Amino acid sequence: MDQPQPGVDIKNKKSLLQGFTAPTPQNTPIFVAPIQSSERPSLQILEEDMTEFGATPSAGGPNPALVGLLQGKLGTLVGKSSGYIESLPLSVRRRVNGLKYLQSNHAELEAKFQEEILALEKKYLELYRPLYQKRTEIVKGTLEPTDEEVKAGESDNEEEGEKISSADKVTERGGADEKSEDVKGVPEFWLTAMKNHVTLAEIITERDEDALKHLIDIRMSYLEKPGFRLEFDFEENEFFTNETLVKTYYYQEEPGYGGDFVYDHAEGTKILWKEGKDLTITIETKKQRHKGTNKTRVVKKTVPADSFFQFFSPPAVPENEDDVDEEESADLDERLELDYQVGEDIKEKLIPRAVDWFTGKALQYEDIEVDDYDDDDMYGDEEEGDEDDDDDDEDEDEDEESGEKKEKEQPPECKQQ
Repeated sequence: MDQPQPGVDIKNKKSLLQGFTAPTPQNTPIFVAPIQSSERPSLQILEEDMTEFGATPSAGGPNPALVGLLQGKLGTLVGKSSGYIESLPLSVRRRVNGLKYLQSNHAELEAKFQEEILALEKKYLELYRPLYQKRTEIVKGTLEPTDEEVKAGESDNEEEGEKISSADKVTERGGADEKSEDVKGVPEFWLTAMKNHVTLAEIITERDEDALKHLIDIRMSYLEKPGFRLEFDFEENEFFTNETLVKTYYYQEEPGYGGDFVYDHAEGTKILWKEGKDLTITIETKKQRHKGTNKTRVVKKTVPADSFFQFFSPPAVPENEDDVDEEESADLDERLELDYQVGEDIKEKLIPRAVDWFTGKALQYEDIEVDDYDDDDMYGDEEEGDEDDDDDDEDEDEDEESGEKKEKEQPPECKQQ
């Protein structure tokens, strides 16, 4: 199913101009159709006309000033009739109206298709729910998997080529490892799964991890009207008193183009932070000196901090968008897009395949691009004369760094073996 398209055009937010391909007004083809040969201004003519605005074409590629002017000029014409359809012969216009009728019928069928897909998703969510409930109980430590379930899981490991050492297995005769008896459930299950997901890992800070260690379940449910709800259950912790944090995504009542649901807005739970434990803010302090008395005082200022828990305070679209300048609008679009994407990833990827994200199996099916780095980019250029003098210091630094990296790179699930 196509993903819901945000009403503020954040899902398919692309540049309006790639190279010199600009948005065209309604009924205006990018290239002149053979049936109508009325002259239209070419790019060269447009470039010449724009020189009076100081947008001189660049021989090396698109001129930024020209691109901006073209984008602004043509962008205002989108949706307005250019007279192209009206200029066609009567017989052709008659056929176009017939095509419009067919297109409208297709749109009605698309809307019904999306409604049936949603009904099917709701049906299967109820079928998944007992599996999710059992998963939660095992993670929390209130239920142990059966021997048959464990054996089936081991066979899956063998099929995937994973090797489990005999020391890591718990046998009936040998009993459990003494240390493992003290471990309840699967510690840090959801934190590990979230950190293995690239999009989620980017918004989780080190400060957040201590709080997310207490996350014991994430659930999803559909609303009666278009939309869905995400619920994050936490055990008692030192950061906030909420047992459940909720994020709700609402769609517009009317389906969008193509019959899919259109994202409207999101709402989040107000987090009841314990004193001094709010992860979404930091306190900045600085000294101020009074000019007259020459006395100093300490001023404290609260500023927002990057945190996963900002997810529960979603950005809102202002009622009057005319009051927002272009730079603020672009920043808002970016924040809305990220907020929507995170919600969709949790709903569509994390919850259904949480175990695969915990073990890392899901990463095999993700299209992750890895940048290529040169040695010089990684470590910088070293002067030959300083290499011998700094060998000992570098060796010590490398040992410390490698030790820290090993601790950080160690998969959290390995710590529980």
